[in-house]
Amino acid sequence: MTVSETSASTRAETGSGPMYDADEERRARKKRVEAIAQWVIPITVMAIAIWYWDRIVVWNGIEPYILPRPGLVMRTLFEDWGTLSQSLLVTLQITGMALAVAVIGGVGLAIIFSLSRFAEMSFSPFAVILQVTPIVAIAPLIFIYVESRLVGLLMCAWIVAFFPILANTTLGLKSADHNLSDLMTIYRANRWQRLRYLQIPSALPYFLGGLKIAGGLALIGAVVAEYVAGTGGIGSGLAFRILEAGYRLQIPRMFAALFLIALTGVIIFATTSLIAHLALRKWHESALKRE
Repeated sequence: MTVSETSASTRAETGSGPMYDADEERRARKKRVEAIAQWVIPITVMAIAIWYWDRIVVWNGIEPYILPRPGLVMRTLFEDWGTLSQSLLVTLQITGMALAVAVIGGVGLAIIFSLSRFAEMSFSPFAVILQVTPIVAIAPLIFIYVESRLVGLLMCAWIVAFFPILANTTLGLKSADHNLSDLMTIYRANRWQRLRYLQIPSALPYFLGGLKIAGGLALIGAVVAEYVAGTGGIGSGLAFRILEAGYRLQIPRMFAALFLIALTGVIIFATTSLIAHLALRKWHESALKRE
């Protein structure tokens, strides 16, 4: 047998060679295409949608006080940035504070539920009632009984964001592997050791999933609460700017404020998704990369 035949036989036996290299090249090319497509496709679709919006306005001769063109909305955003940016900061402040309180309260109560069945039976009905009752029905009562407008807005946003954190974290704490739980029982781990080394790591993916939901809901709660409050002034959020623009038929400003709210929601979701990815990428199935 010649040297070339021996080499070919060896490549065939070990699974290497041109066929193996071709498969590797195809997988690498597929990864590159997917990495590009996950950015190019959404941007392209969004650009087409914006272009079609602009063409609809032009083709039908729609007046700006009914439906403004995208360019006019962007120009209004830059011209009114001083006012809109202050309102954006107010909305962000309420959203961030509500989300932080929801995380602290939801995780804390979920831990209590996992440690005490009696506490779960006692307080879980109240959490469910807060979740299923529309915030627009609760908000007027909150602003009647709470003097501080900021506290009222914070409570409304917190009510909306609280339940996903509580429900997901409670489910995660109860989803620990039973085999590992039995192992910790054999080693006589106490309740706090079981919570720290088994239940909390098991609950982390569930908590992060709830965090992604609660981030957007906190923003929605803040905007709805501002609508219900209906007060203006320097400390007014984006919702009041939308109401104000609607009363004055400043529709481009209304769209600019809506754009800021939508952009804020996207940033919140992207941030919470990044946090979840960084926390889970090295060990959890949902974040591990597969071929």
